[in-house]
Amino acid sequence: MPDGKPRVLSADVLSAGHCELAESPFWDSDQQVLGWVDVLAGQVHAIDPATGARRRFAAGVPVGSAGLTADGRLLLALVDGLAIADADGQRIARLPGLTTNPEHVRFNDGKPDPWGGFWAGTMRWKSGGQPGCLYRLHADGAITELVPDVITSNGLDWTSDKRHFYYIDSGRDGVDLFDTDPDSGDLFHRRRFVDIPAAEGTPDGLTIDAEGGIWVAIWGGGELRRYTPAGALDTVVRLPVRQVTSAAFGGPELRDLFITTARSGLSPVEQREQPLAGDIFCCTPGVAGRPAFRVRAAVLAWAPREGG
Repeated sequence: MPDGKPRVLSADVLSAGHCELAESPFWDSDQQVLGWVDVLAGQVHAIDPATGARRRFAAGVPVGSAGLTADGRLLLALVDGLAIADADGQRIARLPGLTTNPEHVRFNDGKPDPWGGFWAGTMRWKSGGQPGCLYRLHADGAITELVPDVITSNGLDWTSDKRHFYYIDSGRDGVDLFDTDPDSGDLFHRRRFVDIPAAEGTPDGLTIDAEGGIWVAIWGGGELRRYTPAGALDTVVRLPVRQVTSAAFGGPELRDLFITTARSGLSPVEQREQPLAGDIFCCTPGVAGRPAFRVRAAVLAWAPREGG
């Protein structure tokens, strides 16, 4: 980072997805495919970057996020609850124990945790005067509320040593940091990690690389930013679209960085100015990612495979 200035990278289009609201990217190392959701369309997508082969399925309702399970399926945070789905969407089984009122809030970003569970949060929606929450599905199937009074629950990830948790409530102009108990995953000592002024955009999704760098998508700012664990901005990936939503590492050596974007809410003029909005982008930032965590929760046995 010469002269204290962040290096600036660009990204290429991986997939002309034209999604309304692409989010929650994840890399399946077994199948070597990138998955993501198109939230408002209620669709789950996957692409093989090596061949360009694509598939998608409809969840039937809006879907805020998705993550891999230990047996190769997907855990979905649907608009009003959690579900298990086959990778091709042929069978979707809703899970008991956690439902929300979609007239007020909907599920948004989420991902599997290092302890075999799944964390997902809600956001205010439609008529919603109700605040959102961040929830945790534990590996034993229990569900707890972790963070109340949330405006828009968004990006989340854990350090490799499981001692810190980064979290974005997009309505609060920054990224927060919690200490975590490495054995239980319990949270304590919340504080601000980095401020992101509203004039620069809104923090959205995030992911952590193998060196501990924190990559933050800037909705409205057209950027994906990398912050060091000390909070210094050291890399900016500039996109030709404004609404950058999230990112995930993948590829054979986890050295490709995939970036999701959105076209939801753009005016006809803005759509003409940003014809690539809603596409999936890729760059090679020179640092590797980490394998995706997988859900190993007891609920997998509750929703067995056909014949299982």
